[in-house]
Order: sequence, then C-alpha cells, then structure tokens
Amino acid sequence: MSTTKTRALWVAYGTNGVCGSIRHEDEGYVVVMAGADDVTGTYPSLESAKGALHSHMPPGSAWPRFQEH
Repeated sequence: MSTTKTRALWVAYGTNGVCGSIRHEDEGYVVVMAGADDVTGTYPSLESAKGALHSHMPPGSAWPRFQEH
C-alpha cells in the first residue's frame, strides 16, 4: 500500500508583484522571500507562515494576497 502526500505552494503578491512564497513540506510551512538565496524559516501552520512572510516585507507594506498554486 502506498501513501500519497499532497503538498501545496502559495505565492504572495504585494503591490509590486511577487514578494515571496510558502510551500508545505513534511517539516511544516517553509517561507522563502522573493530574491532570497535561502529559506526565511519553517513554521507549524499556514497562518503563522503568512504572518512571518508579511513581517519580512518592508515596514508599512500592506498584507499580501496569497494564491495557491
């Protein structure tokens, strides 16, 4: 018997385009900011990952629009 795990990717769009992404992995939700060479962090829930991504945007940035891909 085999098990298939569904993984998802959310792309965050700010006022100037893509600002980052969140992907679901076995360890949790992984945040990567646009243009970054490394992972910003791994979080236990999608909501905490969204908050972390927003907190790494420039001060005063509006909440990004998250679209699942």
